[in-house]
Parts: sequence; C-alpha cells; structure tokens
Amino acid sequence: MARKAKVTRKTSEVKVNVDITLDGAGSYDIETGIPFFNHMLAQFAKHGLFDLRIRALGDLQVDHHHTVEDVGIALGEAVSKALGEKSGITRFGDCLLPFDETLVNTAVDLSGRPYFVFNAKELSGKVGDFDAELCEEFFKSFSNTLQCNLHIELKYGGNLHHIIEAMFKSVARALDGAMALNPRSNDVPSTKGRL
Repeated sequence: MARKAKVTRKTSEVKVNVDITLDGAGSYDIETGIPFFNHMLAQFAKHGLFDLRIRALGDLQVDHHHTVEDVGIALGEAVSKALGEKSGITRFGDCLLPFDETLVNTAVDLSGRPYFVFNAKELSGKVGDFDAELCEEFFKSFSNTLQCNLHIELKYGGNLHHIIEAMFKSVARALDGAMALNPRSNDVPSTKGRL
C-alpha cells in the first residue's frame, strides 16, 4: 500500500495544498511565495526521499509568519495521514548532520505525543527576506500536527543559511529513518498496541 496523502488547509490568512509520498525518490515541486523557504522545503524532500508538492498562497504583505506556520501544520497533517496506523515503522530516528562549519543533531519519535525541543535559541537575523526565527515556528507547527517528539539541537555553526539548511536536512533524514518500514515487524512499535 502506497504511503501518500493530500491535504488542503485554508484560513482567512493562508491557503496550503500539500501532496506527499513518503516512499518516494526525493522529487519536489514547491511554491510558497518565499524563495528561501522553497529552497529549504526542497532540501527536506530531497534528503528525506519524499516526493513533495506544496502550493501556498498567504498574506505575505503582512509578513511570512502565517505562511510558514500553516505550511508546517499542513505538512505535519499530510505526513500523519500518510503514515496511517504506523504498523511496521521503525518509530525512532536520528541524524547528526554536518554542513561545512555547522553541526546539527536531530532526534524524532513518532510517538503520537507532540513534544518539541529547539536548542538553537540564538537563531536570529535574515537569510534573504526569510526571518531565521521562523525556522523554529515551522518545526514546532510540524511536530505538533504530526504528533511526534522532535528534538533539534544546533551543536555549533556560523553561517545562518548553513544552520537552517542543516536543520531541514537533519530533520528529513531522521524522519526518513523513523518512518522506514522494519522488515522484522508488521506491528505498531509500542507495547500499548497503538501510537
């Protein structure tokens, strides 16, 4: 059975369409109206090997916050929907990812319980017209809607572009590992019988 989903989220501020295939090849077609964010979502798809199509139309004349947040919500919902009952998944994933002078560590548990830790509070400034603080907003919205434990830690780094890109790549790789099907089990990976 193909693990894929389509989600539409519409508010008075933003309309988002997400189409994802978890067991893809890393193809992407993304347009949010925010060039750097498009680039980060492309990194997410490519390095997680997700086939991902996103269209977002938001109130960018106000700022980028609503669009980034709503894309995170819609993407989290799409991944959750594509995972279904989570039978046979590995459940846990992690990735320590270097990018030049930057090192980011990510751990994820597809537990069905949202908990988010972002250990990079010094993230501020802009990359192009993208506010670096929106990186935290995106991942918080994503993890809350996916209902997963997501821990992102910036070990060190200097270039803001590298730091944010390393986060997107590291999260993608950790998620790919957590969502991978375990050939040794078809069960939900919990003694509770559900996640």
